[in-house]
Amino acid sequence: MKTLQASDPSSFKGTVILPFFENENILQARLEFKNIQVPQAIFNGKKDSQYLVKDQESGNIFIFLGLGKNPIYKEIKTAFRRLTAKQADFFQENVLLHLTEEMGEQVLEAAVSGLLLGTYRLGHYKSAIDKEKDWTSISLSISTNLANAEIIVLKAQKLAAAQLETFHLVDLPPNKITPSFLAEWAENAGKQYGFNTKVLDRKRAEKENLHAFLAVGQGSHREPQFIIMEYRPRNAKKHVGLVGKGVTFDTGGLNIKTQGMVHMKCDMGGAATVLGAMQLIADLKIPVSITAVVPCVENSIDNQSILPSEVIRSYSGKTIEIIDTDAEGRLILADGLNYLIKNYKPDTIIDFATLTGSAVGTFGYECAALFSKNDNLLKVLQECGEKVGERVWPLPMWDVYQSEMESEIADIKNYHGKPYAGAITAAKFLEFFTENHPSWAHIDIAGTAFGDSEFAKTKHATAFGVHLLLKFMENL
Repeated sequence: MKTLQASDPSSFKGTVILPFFENENILQARLEFKNIQVPQAIFNGKKDSQYLVKDQESGNIFIFLGLGKNPIYKEIKTAFRRLTAKQADFFQENVLLHLTEEMGEQVLEAAVSGLLLGTYRLGHYKSAIDKEKDWTSISLSISTNLANAEIIVLKAQKLAAAQLETFHLVDLPPNKITPSFLAEWAENAGKQYGFNTKVLDRKRAEKENLHAFLAVGQGSHREPQFIIMEYRPRNAKKHVGLVGKGVTFDTGGLNIKTQGMVHMKCDMGGAATVLGAMQLIADLKIPVSITAVVPCVENSIDNQSILPSEVIRSYSGKTIEIIDTDAEGRLILADGLNYLIKNYKPDTIIDFATLTGSAVGTFGYECAALFSKNDNLLKVLQECGEKVGERVWPLPMWDVYQSEMESEIADIKNYHGKPYAGAITAAKFLEFFTENHPSWAHIDIAGTAFGDSEFAKTKHATAFGVHLLLKFMENL
């Protein structure tokens, strides 16, 4: 949708969206539309409520949208996303979003980004007969008293664009989203948004001694790709490193998955988060230097696949005993983290990964598991996540759990083989390769990157972490 600044709302022709807080005085708040009478007994702004009315004189369609008493950012965004997702027929050529004086920057940003996210559909491979709505032909006008409305709207558009791109990366099938595809995407995005991209293929990764990374992908005919992105604004005062798990499909390897494999195209959700965040941060020209590493492989099965009980090397020089080939994401992250730390030395490191079912068992689908020994980093990430509706919550990183990962034959094993503390022991495995970095956080997004919602009939991407990372960078 194209966004415009509304000149005279009272003369507007088209669909008008009127959001309300609960119990707001309906008539006094909308003097521009005094001909529209809606009794408070019918509509009073209650959360998730809607009321539609057509003005016979102007022909305008009015959508009264209830936001509730004290809505949080995610609730506002979801309410507006619901409109374009489920009321698409009411969005024709011209749409007006009319905000009252009480509705500040948060409402405007969440509203615009929500409306744009609601245009997303999963029918990427539907036949031409199911042609979708052309949202680019619709003009969205904004009526607000905010002096910086243009800046907020532009940010909301760029935020939504990055999240929509993240949706595509996770939702498209694994024969499309291959390691090579993600590498090409990163190169093209770098050229468009202003960051440098370098990609190590199998031969170059071998020369760099990225042994754990290569071990995971050795059973697939698809070429592994180790993606390195560098965003270097001139006025940067901080350097943040990002790592995203990019397993484009996870069969489990020779420890083959016995259920849920149809959803394993989502196992590159961490990579998608980092890629989407790189687009957004560079697009908004955030003054923070970023180095992002995204190791991308397919964990497949053939006679070259890594074997349970093998001992492999890693980039760090440490050896790893393979207990379970389905604990593969931590192997590529180990090389990604250690490569980033040794070669780029960022001030802070954050990795995102759809790593463990244990994180889902602990927090379900509403919150990601957060790990760090840096209390300030934990606090800032929690606060940023709460503000944008992408919640993270810490689990302990006590050293007592490290003994669970001790191997008799190697420096460490990749899985403790027990039905408890899976997310914690996975985090302790990763910590082993961070060179005791003082400001590192691991975020396990297994339950939040891909799931069910009202916006589709099947599991789909959420773009969890993209907005969280933006908010974090803005607070540095």
